Amino acid sequence: MTPARPTPPPPIPPPTPPHAGLPPKPRAAVVRDALGVGAAVGLSGFAFGVTSAGAGMTLAQTCVLSLLVFTGASQFALVGALGAGGAPLAAAAGALLLGVRNAFYGLRLSQMLGLPAAVRPLAAHWVIDETSAVALAQPDRRLARLGFTVTGVTLYAGWNITTLLGALGAEALGDPAAWGLDVAGPAVFLALLLPMIRDRSSAAPSARDGATPAPGRGEAGTATARPIRAGALRHEVAVAVLAVLLALACVPFLPAGVPVLVAVLAAPAVLGVAALRSRSAARRERTAAERTHRAAREEEA
Repeated sequence: MTPARPTPPPPIPPPTPPHAGLPPKPRAAVVRDALGVGAAVGLSGFAFGVTSAGAGMTLAQTCVLSLLVFTGASQFALVGALGAGGAPLAAAAGALLLGVRNAFYGLRLSQMLGLPAAVRPLAAHWVIDETSAVALAQPDRRLARLGFTVTGVTLYAGWNITTLLGALGAEALGDPAAWGLDVAGPAVFLALLLPMIRDRSSAAPSARDGATPAPGRGEAGTATARPIRAGALRHEVAVAVLAVLLALACVPFLPAGVPVLVAVLAAPAVLGVAALRSRSAARRERTAAERTHRAAREEEA
């Protein structure tokens, strides 16, 4: 009697795309979201116009800065440092450091959008937090391009128009400090920062709860991912706290704009300490394992 052949294992299904199984997102929804983001954030250009005029920038300088730079955090940092009497080079360096993140957005968007080479230099001018967030939230390239374009056009137009209105209003009102408008810049920073902190804190537990184990590893994938995410979050908090302390400690002794540059040293300092602690922990584990192995061999002997 011929033995039955073993049943082959079922084939492993291919990985499911992140947006698979979801209904197609209508273009109208993408346009609505993009218009909402662009219009809401574009209004903060009024605060920049007021802050820039209060820092001593002329109307032309303020408008050209919004037209050519077009990244809110860097613009606020630049005029803030100049208004506090900082050197132009230090102010520009601090603004450049804040704008470096847009280069990383561009690396991701260049693959996702797949724009022609002739269009990329123009599109790069619109690579900021808001356009990147809207584009990366879309399920396919067609909608990502639509969201990026609508957000970029709306935000660029709104930001520059409100910058002009803010600068004109500040010139008509006179000294912005007399009206309390000199706090517009810090207020906008806080308004942009608080939602990011809230989203970060709410996303961390959900990411842990929704983590799926790696194929063939059972629950080990989730168990391994949790301490990695927790360690990364601790490092980010440590970098932020140390950067604030460094900047505050340097404010009384260094010109305006330079404390921000010193605060950058917080990242390599925290990462260096973390690497040393990791190597020390690995060394202790290796020593403990060698001792256990040696003790086991002595018992066998």
